[in-house]
Amino acid sequence: MTQLPTLGSEEWCVFDDLGIPAIKARVDSGAKTSSMQATNIKVVMKHGEEWVHFEVHPLQDTRSITIPCEAKLVDRRYVKSSSGITEERLVIRTPVRLGEDTFEIEVTLASRDTMEYRMLLGREALSGRYLVNPAASFSQREISDAELEGLYKPHRPSRSGLKIALLASNPQLYSNKRIMEAAQGRGHEIVFLNVELAYMKLDARSPEIRYRGGNILNEFDAIIPRIKPAVTFYGCALIRQFDNLGVYCLNSAEAITQSRDKLFASQLFSRHDIHIPITGFAKSPNDTRDLIKMVNGAPLIIKLLESTQGKGVVLAETNKAAESVINAFKSVQTNILVQEFIKEANGQDIRCFVINNKVVASMQRQAEKGEFRANIHQGGSASPVKITSEERKLAIKAAKVLNLAVAGVDIIRSNKGPLLLEVNSSPGLEGIENATGKDIADSMIRAIEKKLNYQPA
Repeated sequence: MTQLPTLGSEEWCVFDDLGIPAIKARVDSGAKTSSMQATNIKVVMKHGEEWVHFEVHPLQDTRSITIPCEAKLVDRRYVKSSSGITEERLVIRTPVRLGEDTFEIEVTLASRDTMEYRMLLGREALSGRYLVNPAASFSQREISDAELEGLYKPHRPSRSGLKIALLASNPQLYSNKRIMEAAQGRGHEIVFLNVELAYMKLDARSPEIRYRGGNILNEFDAIIPRIKPAVTFYGCALIRQFDNLGVYCLNSAEAITQSRDKLFASQLFSRHDIHIPITGFAKSPNDTRDLIKMVNGAPLIIKLLESTQGKGVVLAETNKAAESVINAFKSVQTNILVQEFIKEANGQDIRCFVINNKVVASMQRQAEKGEFRANIHQGGSASPVKITSEERKLAIKAAKVLNLAVAGVDIIRSNKGPLLLEVNSSPGLEGIENATGKDIADSMIRAIEKKLNYQPA
C-alpha cells in the first residue's frame, strides 16, 4: 500500500491558470469544498457559456495587490452561515499546485477578507491524495518573505503611490487640506470626495459606489473618513460599502458609530475598566433629583448624546438649575447624559492623538476665562504637555476599545487620577499641530502605508 503524502494545517497553493503565484491556505478536512477570497465577482457570457470574472487579494493585509482572474462557472450553490443566512456561492474548477503535484479542484468564491487565510482547502481536494498532520505547517513547500516578495513584484501597482480618497464635507478645512498635502507629499494620488455627493449600488455580484453624475469609484486603495456628525448615518453606510469593495478604511463604520454614541461608548468604557467621571442617564423626569444626587450634585455637566467640539454641553452650577435644564431637555425628547464636574481640573483637559495604538502627540487645552469648556472651538488655548505613562495607557486603551485606528482622546486630571472624557473619531489637526509642531497628517498617511505594506519607490 502506497503511503499518502502529508499536508500540514497550512500550505502554500499555486493557481497557474488564475495567475496566482502563491496563496496561503488553511487545510480544513471539516469543510467539504475549498473556497477562495474573491471580490468584484461578475458572471459574463463567453462562447455561449457562463464565465466568472473576479479579483483576488492573495496576501493578507496587502490589499494593494490585486490579481484579476477568470474561470468557467461550473455550479451555483447555496450555503447557510452560522447566523442562519443563506448565500449563493459561485463554483469554479481550476488546477492547483501543491509542492510537486498538480490536480483540479472545485473552488467556491467567497468574501474571506475578515478571515486569517485567503484560501481554505477542503476535504474534496484532500481525499485519496493526502493525509493531514495538524501539528505541521508547510509540509509541501515553504516560501520565505523574500521569495514571496519576488513572486509578487510583477503584480505590484505600477503607479508610484497609492490612490487615496478623503471622505468628508468641506475641502477648505485645515485638517482636510493638511491630509491632502501630506498624501501628495509622500507621492500618493489623493482626491476629495464629498460624502453627500456619493451614492451606492447594493448588489451581491457587482456592488458599486458612484459619484456626482455616475462616475464609478473602484480604484481606491484606502479611504480616510472625516465624517461630520450631521451625516454620520449616511457616511458610515458609504464606509461599509467601500469596505465591501475591498478598500481599506482608516476608521471603520462600526468604530465611528460607537464613538459618536456617547452613552454606548461610556458603557463600553465601564465594561473595560476605563475610568470616566461619574455619569448618569435616565428617561423619566421623576428621577431627575436622584440622578443629580447620583453624580454628587451640582455643579455638574449636562451633555447632549451626540455633541461635538463642546457644543451641546452645559454647566449647571446649582441643583435647581440642573433640575430645570435636565427637565427642559427631557420635555423635548432629547437624550442627555449627566456627569460629575471635576472642579480640580480648573478648566483644563488633555487631548491625545492616537494613531494605530500609539500616542503620536498630546496637548493641554485651557478654557478661556469664564468658560468651563477647554475645546479650541470654544476659545480654549493649547500648549504641548508631557503626559504620564498612566495617561498614555488610558488613551491607547480607549482608542482600542472603540477599535479606532485614528482617535482624539480627551483626558482630564482629577484627584482620583486621569479620567476619560470622550473619544473623537475625526479629531481636528489644527490645534495639536500648531501646539506641538508635529506633522500629524504625515503620520496618518504613513499609518495607511504600513497597513497596506506599501514601500515607497
